[in-house]
Amino acid sequence: MNRNTVLRVARSTDNLDKIAQMYMDGLGFERLFEFKNHDGFDGVILGSRSHLYHLEFTQCMGEMAGKAPTKDNLLVFYIPDKSEWQHICKRMKQSGFDCVASFNPYWDVSGKTFEDLDGYRVVIQNEQWSD
Repeated sequence: MNRNTVLRVARSTDNLDKIAQMYMDGLGFERLFEFKNHDGFDGVILGSRSHLYHLEFTQCMGEMAGKAPTKDNLLVFYIPDKSEWQHICKRMKQSGFDCVASFNPYWDVSGKTFEDLDGYRVVIQNEQWSD
C-alpha cells in the first residue's frame, strides 16, 4: 500500500448519535459523511479531511451490537506535545468518555485510557510514535 491509502476503522453501535457526538467532541473530528437506511444500516463517518484515517460507526435496524468484547479493544493516538495531550484528555472527559485504568498497564505509563458508552477504549498516549 502507498502513502495515499486511507484507513477506515468501522464498528457497530446501539448508540449511533451519542457515540458520534462523543468522538467528534472528544477527538475534535468532524462528520465527513452519513447515511440512512442503506440496506438496513444507518451510519456516520468521522475524521478530518486532512487525515488519511476515518472512524465509521453503524447501526443496523433490528440488530443489537452490544458492548466491546474485551477491555483491550483500543484505538491509540500518539500525541507528543504535552499541552495538546492535556487538552485532548480534558476534552475526552468533557465529552462523556470515562477515564479508566488500562487493561494493559503499559498504556498507563505515558497515556490515559478512555472508555465510550459501548465499552470500547481510546488511548491518548503522550509519546512520539517510534518503531
